[in-house]
Amino acid sequence: MNSGNILVIGGGIGGLTAAIALRAKGFDVTVIERDPDWSVYGVGIIQQSNVIRAMAQLGLIDEYVASGVGFDAVEIFTPTGVKVARVPTPRLVDGYPANMGIARPALHKILGDRTIASGAKVLLGVTATKLRDDGAGVDATLSNGEQARFDLVIGADGVYSQTRAALFPELAGPQFTGQAVWRYNLPRPADLDALQAYNGPTGVGLVPISEDLMYIYVTTPEPDNPRYPREGLAAVMRSKMAGCAPYIRELSELVTDDDGVVYRPLEGMLVEGEWHRGRIALLGDAVHATTPHLGQGAGMAIEDSLVLAEELVRHDDVETALTAYRNRRFDRCAYIVRSSLAICMGQIGKGPPVDNAKATHEMFQVVAEPI
Repeated sequence: MNSGNILVIGGGIGGLTAAIALRAKGFDVTVIERDPDWSVYGVGIIQQSNVIRAMAQLGLIDEYVASGVGFDAVEIFTPTGVKVARVPTPRLVDGYPANMGIARPALHKILGDRTIASGAKVLLGVTATKLRDDGAGVDATLSNGEQARFDLVIGADGVYSQTRAALFPELAGPQFTGQAVWRYNLPRPADLDALQAYNGPTGVGLVPISEDLMYIYVTTPEPDNPRYPREGLAAVMRSKMAGCAPYIRELSELVTDDDGVVYRPLEGMLVEGEWHRGRIALLGDAVHATTPHLGQGAGMAIEDSLVLAEELVRHDDVETALTAYRNRRFDRCAYIVRSSLAICMGQIGKGPPVDNAKATHEMFQVVAEPI
């Protein structure tokens, strides 16, 4: 399949990297995104060595690295704040850091700008109201009234994917884990040159994202899956950090802005069977949503994008290409989903505790392998 018209549903990290990768292979691409403001929440994101490599393959590495902070190690701390390991992380691209911390809005801007510059058509505030696959193509009706025919449709519409629900109504949706994550931006200490991860029932991480900013993430047991009101959210986050290491308790005093707190219940899912039906395929969180314990959710979606584009041009037949895409991606994505969930379950007492230093080292070995 050396040419064709492709609809990408979802304008997040997976959808945008898919658009960039597909345009680089010569496909015509339309991206639709339901959010008319195309907004992202304003904390940071961890990007590991495999993402650095993927950004190089996408031709984005220089502007990407310039927009965040690179680092070459992960430091592991006990719940009381004792550092027990500094895990060096492999560089996969010569001359560039092993890992990145970057603000989500900065990453979104890089990907959005490149998608538009690539010639992809981007429609905001638009969804697909009907998809009819007749075997030779997909007729799409969009919420803005447009109708168009596509050779392929890609559902990159996240953990609550409507595309997945329509394709595979028999599948259960994402499952709540019993844990949630809190995120907040804080001033970055001058000596923070690594991801710092604190073990314990309340897990904490500190990630540099700019010269003067880091973000903190805090994972907490939330067995009843509560929804906290916006007013008072900073005070609730501070209370969740009360039993942490002394340094983390000090940082908690800086959490004061309710609107700066990002709270998310942690859910996960893995589609074990096919990732496509006919000419409609799934990508990223729509098919393998992971908890953030190994920092690889976005990385797996970005890798999906590259592999999907490669397999589409490698095979004349769409069915063969989509099967090859899923076969190349399944074991790696399943490893991330299952290993991340194991850490989560260990933290909340639903499974054996996981040695974070060992799990982190193993993860870097796995993702260093070619995609």
